[in-house]
Amino acid sequence: MRILVAIVLTFISTAAPADNTGERTAGDRTPTATDVISGLYSFSRFQQGLLESTDLKGNAEVKNLAALRAEEAAKRDKALKQIQEAIGTEPRAGKTTSVSAGLVEPENSDGPTYVRSFYAAQIPEYESVISLLEHYLKAPDNAQLAAFAREQLPALRSQVRDAERTMADK
Repeated sequence: MRILVAIVLTFISTAAPADNTGERTAGDRTPTATDVISGLYSFSRFQQGLLESTDLKGNAEVKNLAALRAEEAAKRDKALKQIQEAIGTEPRAGKTTSVSAGLVEPENSDGPTYVRSFYAAQIPEYESVISLLEHYLKAPDNAQLAAFAREQLPALRSQVRDAERTMADK
């Protein structure tokens, strides 16, 4: 199942490459639909990277959560792709940082250290995409994308709170 999710996400991310520029808008400028789409695709690639970086022999909790987040990213990207096609915008392509750069290597750490690093790596990414969506919703330029953003925000907020709580407990 994880392999299928990885293949789907790889196809989606290849079909619609993005970078982190959508997450970092200049000053207080309201992000555009292109910025939001780029930022969300980048976030999905980050979540896919989490799945790819988990150790196949490692912690079941980490593997299961990474697989769940990758599946959610695939669903989000599928819906986002329809919005993107409807409004006729293309996300920006560019470099993204490697997920594994922020994670402690599973074979070089004890279990709890790796699990903490796994959750810690997610928090800034969640905060960035949440901030992007909140700023976009202040003055959206597309009603369909605004509705999508409003739908995504509660789930993303819940997931970041879960990651913060779990990291604190580990």
